[in-house]
Amino acid sequence: MPEIHLGAHTIRSHGVTVARFHMHDWLILLLLIVIEIVLNVIEPFHRFVGEDMLTDLRYPLQDNTIPFWAVPLIAVLLPFAVIFVYYFIRNDVYDLHHAILGLLFSVLITGVITDAIKDAVGRPRPDFFWRCFPDGIGIFHNVTKNVLCTGAKDVVKEGHKSFPSGHTSWSFAGLGFLSLYLSGKIRVFDQRGHVAKLCIVILPLLVAALVGVSRVDDYWHHWQDVFGGAIIGLTVATFCYLQFFPPPYDPDGWGPHAYFQMLADSRNDVQNSAGMNHISVRQTELESVYVDREETSMEISRSNTRDTTRMLENR
Repeated sequence: MPEIHLGAHTIRSHGVTVARFHMHDWLILLLLIVIEIVLNVIEPFHRFVGEDMLTDLRYPLQDNTIPFWAVPLIAVLLPFAVIFVYYFIRNDVYDLHHAILGLLFSVLITGVITDAIKDAVGRPRPDFFWRCFPDGIGIFHNVTKNVLCTGAKDVVKEGHKSFPSGHTSWSFAGLGFLSLYLSGKIRVFDQRGHVAKLCIVILPLLVAALVGVSRVDDYWHHWQDVFGGAIIGLTVATFCYLQFFPPPYDPDGWGPHAYFQMLADSRNDVQNSAGMNHISVRQTELESVYVDREETSMEISRSNTRDTTRMLENR
């Protein structure tokens, strides 16, 4: 069977074809972006916060160690860079397209799940007191003792989005996908005992874990928020990765499903073409034999006719 060269399947030669085949997936991504925007605009559930509940919500209000704009850099652009480097090494457009699509699905699905839960739960952040009462003077309802916040509306709104941690879930979604991607590419589970490969795979997860720890250190989240965000991010990343790639422990875990399907289709086409050529040759041979037989029969008939004529003339 002919060898299929990866260099023949680049962005220039097959990129548009592959993207068109997954056009509906890209449309779903756009829908997820719209849903994510809506979830960030709507008002979250304002959970009851009584005067006696503020004991654990008086942590200082401070800036983020890792700002919001840095999360996409860590969770999306960093994995993008690794995926593009691998593409320039192997020139496999199937791997490039499916890795990008899987990564974006991983991050956006995680974002939608995280923000939907945030809005539904409305858990106050550890620094909620100072968000609600920036001057340090608490005001409460005279009957229910619920807080009557005097702080800026946007600041108070953000104070009701503690569970789960968005920084953490996004980081584990993007970097968790990257970890699985690297596991397949360097064949971590090839049963040869190269433990050093695990360091490469664990490194993205360590970065994601440090992002989660920073959220607790900044008093923007409780530890349960970070734990929940990590579980959501890793779970979604695993499902999205397995949609496009075999498990990392699989012998074919280094490539996407679509690449191996393309190889199978190409080999089937070659076999079918060879079979059709064989049938055509056999048919031509049969026709040739048939024609030869007809010509032979005609020659014999003519010979017999000539012989008969001679016999009649001799008589």
